[in-house]
Amino acid sequence: MTEETTRTRPGPPPPVVAALPVAERSRAGEVLRTAWQVTVCLVVVGFALSQVVPDFVHRVGVAAFQAWGTVLAAVVLQGVPFLLLGTLVSAAVSALVPDRVLTRLLPRNPVLAVPVAGVAGAVLPGCECASVPVAAGLIRRGVAPAAAFAFLLSAPAINPVVLVATSIAFPGHPEMVAARLLASLGCSVTMGWLWLRLGRPEWLKLPGRAPAARAGGRIDAFLRALQHDFLHAGGFLVLGAAAAATFNILVPPSVLETFAGSPWLAVPLLGALAVLLSICSEADAFVAASFGGFSLTARLTFMVVGPMVDLKLIALQAGTFGRSFAARFCAATFGAAVLASALVGGVLL
Repeated sequence: MTEETTRTRPGPPPPVVAALPVAERSRAGEVLRTAWQVTVCLVVVGFALSQVVPDFVHRVGVAAFQAWGTVLAAVVLQGVPFLLLGTLVSAAVSALVPDRVLTRLLPRNPVLAVPVAGVAGAVLPGCECASVPVAAGLIRRGVAPAAAFAFLLSAPAINPVVLVATSIAFPGHPEMVAARLLASLGCSVTMGWLWLRLGRPEWLKLPGRAPAARAGGRIDAFLRALQHDFLHAGGFLVLGAAAAATFNILVPPSVLETFAGSPWLAVPLLGALAVLLSICSEADAFVAASFGGFSLTARLTFMVVGPMVDLKLIALQAGTFGRSFAARFCAATFGAAVLASALVGGVLL
């Protein structure tokens, strides 16, 4: 073998370095960015609390602050198990139950399809965040918008998890469960029929095709939906509990007596408060129960309005169906929910 042949003979190939797939690298980067953002937020919130809390305790008083913490912890600890159960059911429905199941159950007559879709909310429950894309999927599959909107309103309001949570939050008042069921179902069916009678196609921006699901199968979709729904709704539960505790501690009893003693003021006030707090329906009964100075009818209004009209739902509906639709539909739903609560509460409570 000559020296020239030795020099030209190709050497062993370089070792192949296994690279992460693009999707996994993207997911890893997303996790790192999320962890960094959460860390920064915790540091900022911790610093802010260290500056605000001592002054707050000094002004309000140690006893009042302890009462505030007790109310906050009680509402959160009571609500979290039902929140977890509700998000498990909601994630399973959104990931494992196709839209065509409900499509096949609905009558072809829109007038009859509306109450059937409203009752189906108890069979195929979902949280507020999931109900909007499910309703959009139903419309894309040819379901009458009126029936899809009835399902959108009833699914987070009358499912079994919500009703069981209501019975535990109001022990000794089984009529609250029946009142919530009847008022929520009546409001959802009324809004469906109202859209069927007065709705105009130009108000509704029909949703386009849903984006293709990421790879990973139904189990991966279930886990993603569970993580999103629980973390998203859990944050609103804590904020709602803190607002309820603050409301009970800081608002003078004379102000509460002014509103609580007048049903014409208490009912719309708690309805408006439900819109602002945006609490998940699986946990809002425990927040409503903490408003002890208000009548059962006013607290019923809080539980009926919240799952149908709140800030996050207004944003979701505007982004899915258009701002023109959301402005009209949410305003009408708020009025219908308050009226249904007052009527049902006046009879049963």
